[in-house]
Amino acid sequence: MIRVAIVVTHPIQYYVPVFQALALRGKIHVKVFYTWGEESVRKFDPGFGRVIEWDLPLLEGYEYEFLRNSSPEPGSHHFKGIDNPEIIERIDAFAPDKILVFGWSYRSHLKVLRHYKGKVPVYFRGDSHQLNAGSGLKALLRRLYLTWVYRHIDYAISVGTNNRAYYLHNGLKPSQVLFAPHAVDEQRFEDPEGTYKMQADVLRKELGIPQDDIVILYAGKFEPVKNLGFLLDAFALAGVPGLSLLLVGNGEEEQMLKAKHIPKVFFMDFQNQQMMPVIYRMGDIFVLASKSETWGLAVNEAMNCGCALLLHERIGAAKDLLQEGHNGFYFRQGDVNDLAEQMKRIVSIPERLEFMKENSKALVARWSYQSLVQGLEDILSS
Repeated sequence: MIRVAIVVTHPIQYYVPVFQALALRGKIHVKVFYTWGEESVRKFDPGFGRVIEWDLPLLEGYEYEFLRNSSPEPGSHHFKGIDNPEIIERIDAFAPDKILVFGWSYRSHLKVLRHYKGKVPVYFRGDSHQLNAGSGLKALLRRLYLTWVYRHIDYAISVGTNNRAYYLHNGLKPSQVLFAPHAVDEQRFEDPEGTYKMQADVLRKELGIPQDDIVILYAGKFEPVKNLGFLLDAFALAGVPGLSLLLVGNGEEEQMLKAKHIPKVFFMDFQNQQMMPVIYRMGDIFVLASKSETWGLAVNEAMNCGCALLLHERIGAAKDLLQEGHNGFYFRQGDVNDLAEQMKRIVSIPERLEFMKENSKALVARWSYQSLVQGLEDILSS
């Protein structure tokens, strides 16, 4: 059986189900090496402004090891925050046939890429894109550096169209860029008995959202990069009767956003993973206005719950998951008037909106968790 060492910072709710599935299927022997250290399981998340403990079983059903992190300031927010003196020794003890590394921008992860190049096949997984790359000397220097980084991998496993273009732009050959779709465990979001929808209706009533209103939803961190002040300004400018905006989460901008006192804007605190199938069903339209978003797996989740979309073209997922007029509309990034107009447009014909919501569910089915697991298994076992 092929032995695969997976290097990733910490147990991530989107990735762990994949590790569990690969272990359960038994075609490859997976061991995950967590580089942040054991303290990462219960950590303060500055984006949410609180300690986060996910309510999903993240340490069951697969082999893993927490590595000692010697960084004086541990964390995934900076290069020196992941520093594992024994990482090569521990991986060597596992004796892998292949290595899969998630993300390069940490001291230890880059060390792994450089050490094993030419010794063990090195696979890489990330979701970066070129959509905010800019131009000029700074962009050129970054491209040169990334080209050097990716010389140390054998294959990149892309998550979608924009991610593939990024790898090709930074020096990889087409034959080196493989594909396994960015996906979520869609079974968690299924609602065959309608229980989640009933709970969502109860929560809408408790918040005071008018029963017949169409709801635009955002769920995530309240931090500057998410551009939520811009979102609220566009909603106020649209001024559509029968339309509400629901923001679910916490973070540093929470008080600023609430202080705007915009009518028909509702807030809920951070909700853990098991509540998210309910939360998405409180909305009809999911919106992301982020200044930067490598993918946005919340888009996948919202689509699995039947939300139409409002996205701009620099959201990493947009090119693959939003078909203009089919399951939502694009707006121009940073253009408050255009977002307001698209809000008006998407709710102007209720029958079309219902059509878009159903189309979202059908379209995201092509980006399934099963396809992700199968894709990774095929790549790593060949």
